[in-house]
Amino acid sequence: MSSKGGGTALTRRNYRLSSDSDKARATGIVNEKLLSDYLHHVFPSTKHGPAVASLRKPLGFQDLGSHLENLLSEGEPSEEIKDQPAEGRLGPQPVVLDHTSGFEGLLFVDDDLLGVIGHSNFSSIRATTCVYKGKWAYEVLISSQGLMQIGWCTLNCRFNQEEGVGDTPDSYAYDGNRVRKWNVTTTNYGKSWAAGDIVSCLIDLDEGTITFCLNGQSLGTAFTNIKMGPGIAYFPSISLSFKESVAFNFGSRPLRYPVDGYLPLQNPPTSDLLKAHKLLGYIKNVLCTAIDTQEDRLLETDCAMWSLHGEPTVLVTLAHIFNYFAPLMCKVYLVEDVLMNFLLGILEGGGSVDEHPLIQQLLDLFWLLMEDYEVNECLKQLMMSLLRAYRFSPIIPDLGFQIHYLRLTTAVLHHEKSRKYLLNNVLFDVLRSVVFFYIKTPLRVKEAGLEELIPTTWWPTHFDKEGKDERECKDESADERLRRRAYERGCQRLKKRIEVVEELQVQILRLLLNNKDKTTGEASRYIFLNKFRKFLQENASNRGHPTALCPPEYMVCFLHRLITAVRSCWDDGNRKNQSSIRSEEAYVPPQLFYNGKVDYFDLQRLGGLLSHLKKTFKDDLASKANIIIDPAEIQATSMDDLDEDEESGAAQRPFGAAAMGGALARPSWLSSPTLGRANRFLSTAAVSLMTPRRPLTQPEKVKVRTLTVEQRTEEDIEGSHGNDGLLLGRPVEEPEQPVADKSLLEIVDGIVMMYNLSVHQQLGKMVVVSDDVHEYAVALKDTEEKIARCPARRSDILDELQKSQKVFSEKLNHLSRRLAWINATIYSKEKMLDVYWLLCVCIRTIEHADNTGSLFAFTPEFYLNVAMNAYSALKNYFSPANNMEELPGYEETLTQLAAILAKHFADPRIVGTDIKDSLMQALASYVCYPQSLRAVERIPEEQRVAMMRNLLAPYEQRPWAQTNWILVRLWRGCGFGYRYTRLPHLLKTKPEDANLPSLQRDLSVASFQKPCPSLLLQRHMAELLSVDKDMAASFLNSVLNQLNWAFSEFIGMIQEIQQAAERPERNFVDTRQLKVCATCFDLSVSLLRVLEMTVTLVPEIFLDWSRPSAELLLRRLAQLLNQVLNRVTAEKNLFDRVVNLRLPGLESVDHYPILVAVTGILVRILVDGDRQGISRAASVLLSDPCFQLHSIQHLLGEGAEPSSTLPAAASSARPIVGSLGSSVAPPIPSAAGNTGSTERKHFSLHSYTDYISEEEKHKVELMLVFLTEESKQAAASTAPTSEEDLCPICYAHSISAVFKPCSHKSCKACINQHLMNNKDCFFCKATITGVDDYNKPAC
Repeated sequence: MSSKGGGTALTRRNYRLSSDSDKARATGIVNEKLLSDYLHHVFPSTKHGPAVASLRKPLGFQDLGSHLENLLSEGEPSEEIKDQPAEGRLGPQPVVLDHTSGFEGLLFVDDDLLGVIGHSNFSSIRATTCVYKGKWAYEVLISSQGLMQIGWCTLNCRFNQEEGVGDTPDSYAYDGNRVRKWNVTTTNYGKSWAAGDIVSCLIDLDEGTITFCLNGQSLGTAFTNIKMGPGIAYFPSISLSFKESVAFNFGSRPLRYPVDGYLPLQNPPTSDLLKAHKLLGYIKNVLCTAIDTQEDRLLETDCAMWSLHGEPTVLVTLAHIFNYFAPLMCKVYLVEDVLMNFLLGILEGGGSVDEHPLIQQLLDLFWLLMEDYEVNECLKQLMMSLLRAYRFSPIIPDLGFQIHYLRLTTAVLHHEKSRKYLLNNVLFDVLRSVVFFYIKTPLRVKEAGLEELIPTTWWPTHFDKEGKDERECKDESADERLRRRAYERGCQRLKKRIEVVEELQVQILRLLLNNKDKTTGEASRYIFLNKFRKFLQENASNRGHPTALCPPEYMVCFLHRLITAVRSCWDDGNRKNQSSIRSEEAYVPPQLFYNGKVDYFDLQRLGGLLSHLKKTFKDDLASKANIIIDPAEIQATSMDDLDEDEESGAAQRPFGAAAMGGALARPSWLSSPTLGRANRFLSTAAVSLMTPRRPLTQPEKVKVRTLTVEQRTEEDIEGSHGNDGLLLGRPVEEPEQPVADKSLLEIVDGIVMMYNLSVHQQLGKMVVVSDDVHEYAVALKDTEEKIARCPARRSDILDELQKSQKVFSEKLNHLSRRLAWINATIYSKEKMLDVYWLLCVCIRTIEHADNTGSLFAFTPEFYLNVAMNAYSALKNYFSPANNMEELPGYEETLTQLAAILAKHFADPRIVGTDIKDSLMQALASYVCYPQSLRAVERIPEEQRVAMMRNLLAPYEQRPWAQTNWILVRLWRGCGFGYRYTRLPHLLKTKPEDANLPSLQRDLSVASFQKPCPSLLLQRHMAELLSVDKDMAASFLNSVLNQLNWAFSEFIGMIQEIQQAAERPERNFVDTRQLKVCATCFDLSVSLLRVLEMTVTLVPEIFLDWSRPSAELLLRRLAQLLNQVLNRVTAEKNLFDRVVNLRLPGLESVDHYPILVAVTGILVRILVDGDRQGISRAASVLLSDPCFQLHSIQHLLGEGAEPSSTLPAAASSARPIVGSLGSSVAPPIPSAAGNTGSTERKHFSLHSYTDYISEEEKHKVELMLVFLTEESKQAAASTAPTSEEDLCPICYAHSISAVFKPCSHKSCKACINQHLMNNKDCFFCKATITGVDDYNKPAC
């Protein structure tokens, strides 16, 4: 073994030879007297009296071994005392969880038998040791804050899936989730716990009491007079629900919060502890003592300046010490209690880690004087102890504990050899090292010191009429302004303290990303890269396995620190190589996606499976990227083969391996923070754990020539001598400019993947605290307004209101401080810039991949997902604390993203249904906001026109609802009465009742945005529909088909709802059915608005009968409009009754949205058109048998005729329209009605003066006058038609067409509509080859 930079390499065996008589003379560096003085100084005797004189005889290396053994044996207890069991305790040592018989339910238990994860409804487990006398304690490290009951139970307790610890007579438990204590009955007790807390469980069997402590603070005596006596002994025990997890400390490690008088269940290693402290004292003596050989004297020195390059006498002395010290440092208790505290003491002086070289020298000494396996075990236990201490340290105002442990972690990782060992074997394989980059959010702000740090709280107090915060409040009082500024100053103080921790975490990552430390083997960065990819693989491939998945809250912090560290390394490389690009312009070259150098596991590509892509595009790979695929290696593997292989593999594995599923030997993320290998699965039902479909140990057959993580070397990543490494296969479209170190490119690729796995979802979850602040602030303001209005004589009401006011204020004080913490750790400006940088990386990567043509199909789907989700997060999660518009290059980035969405939502190279739907939804959300809509208008005209062409494709066989939504948003603000933000009848309700849940962002939030129509995109739509007649006909035919379906479904559903409401028994309509019903109504309204937009922009599609399908489309339009009007306007009809029920979930169903949409279409074709078009539209509308002038009169509140006067044809055709009884529900006034009358007012456009202009109302009046005159003339001129001459399909028009070759007949409207979807005859199913006009022969 050698030391980095050290002197002579000496093994422990060499040092043991120092007892030879010749050895002393051989060392002749110091004289015997000086050596003796030195050794006596280093190894002082603790004995007094005459014995000291005997020990003061000359001491040399020959006698040092026996002298040291005598010193270590002083004060050591005798063997009899050692073996004597502690009174009051029964059971084996060490104490662990009883995984053989002492459990109930399904559980994962860690390797060390101290960590446990629940895997069933309510699992229970106890320890192997019990106590019956004395005072005992153990600690539980809370890893998740869910439902658990922790405490004590006797052997007689019987638990099941419903009853656990505390639910039986002889068991006692504390539940910090519900803040209660349990012993058959339950009462309030203690405080709520959070992940990262430590619960101490104390039992006093002398007094018969049980007490619990949380982070060292007593919660008070929980139980008294517990059952005691012969045969009664208590076991530590726990019951926990699904996926909840803890780790126990019975005494295998020092208790974090020991309590005077209480003993740990497991005996501490007293003898070894005494030896370790003595030996550490001797080491300190060596570090603080120097030998002056010139003056033959000893000197006291500063141990911080000690260097390994010293006297051989010192090295030999240390070798003797380490002969005893090294084996002790393999034990976790001693490492944590002795070594870690010693190293922390070195750093207590403050300053940067580089100012404390002593730790580096000590680690050199460890590698020199200890066997490799001893150093390995010591470093592993040290990192375990550091991680455990970091994670389970309480939050204090200056974050002192966290800083303390991170500084030592940084110091250890500064040591090159130690860093590489830990990277290769510990940090990702044994430890959950990502915990080091997590900053937990305090649940109890008072204990975290946030009250002192943020003494003044503030929350929004001004809201608009829709209940939203007003960001720039003009009438803010001076007191409110002072409070807000004081709160902001407190937030800044908190942020600065958190930044200290974040900087240390980034330092750790920069050490792990070091690519210059190649003197002792592979550079740290490449070790980290391979471990990082494996970490991503575990989280990408094992969804649903709690032992393999990293919690998303850890992922968020890890992502931000990694971005900071990677960008720092990237820019360092850019400064050395000016020709490379800066981190601000970073992207991932497309070669990584198809050259097989990077494994993307089973993640979906845009073009489908990788095996399919390599077969399909092998010629393109050869021509564009010079990559040749060996045909023999492209073997199509069917799913049946995969299933057979998996079944045979499972059959060959032993039961234990099958139960573990192959994936459970990885670190557990939920229980033990250290070892965490959940390789024991306990089940009282004798059932095995669900086996993963594709275990990691079994290579996937669909991946061709992809290097596994273990196979890759530095040359595979960086390349050499003409080998491009990760960038092998550069396409001609890709520039030759170097990007950055290729290893950094792969890490950036992993960061994008990590954001997609769980970071985005976690960002959305944390918004709930901000939403809670808003809701409580609204409630507080409402309560204060009620107090102001409360009459003085109602003191009882005033007291209740004041109590509510106090509760809301206290809750807001707590939440506002928690929000300050969350804003500093998750939603700060710096974190926003990280997400924005990630968005820009994805955009540039997609653009470069798109330039490769067909090879774009190899791009992983998650790049598009992250681009869309990152933009959504910036828009929805980081505001209003940060303003997205202040981001650098914001408008240009918006335009680039708009171009991606516009181009790829209908890209034939993308085959995945989910990603296509996501692109469509993102584009729908994008056009809802003025800034992003302007960005769409800024993309090149060619792309805009192509986007509109794709939007106008027929609706059949594709997700048309989102397409229709996009078109509606482009029109909203231009249609008839279509300028509202929220429906008029919803504005009559309270904002909190009308608003959707706060977490339904994107489209649900976008529906409440102010109208922002795009005249430019409307013009493109008009040009396309006007020029391309076939596309216009197919598009409108599909819109009319979907409108017919959506409105018919809506009518059928409200009929079922009405029937349920009429039943005498109390029936509840399924909420899902109500949502579907409301969705069908909304779809009907949006389809009508698209028809309104089309008929306004391109009226000739319907009114220019020289176009092939114009007349047919107009007749179909008239038919659907009449049907909608008849069902919505008839008095006491089905629609009226369901609307008046005011069912939750049907808030959007009302007269106004659908009637104004229909009115807009009618006004356009009957009032705003030219004379010929108006004449044609009127004749078609009046000729439809379903037309009723009453429906048009209803729009203006005129002609209140009973529905029984409907024509017989209409009544028979639509039997559901009519009187259904009047006892459904009490009449409710309409949005525009007068509540003073018991009879509901009729709908009238005159009542909506804020939403419909005078000009629009005037046009409706003109339309009514015109139709009244036209209907009179039509009634006078219409001659009766015999039944034989009517179309046998619709019985509404005369026969006017004959089919070829079968000669069957119908009206032109029926056959033309039929031929748009089907070529078979109505009657004989023969294929129709042509249609001729039919004229009835003269009699």
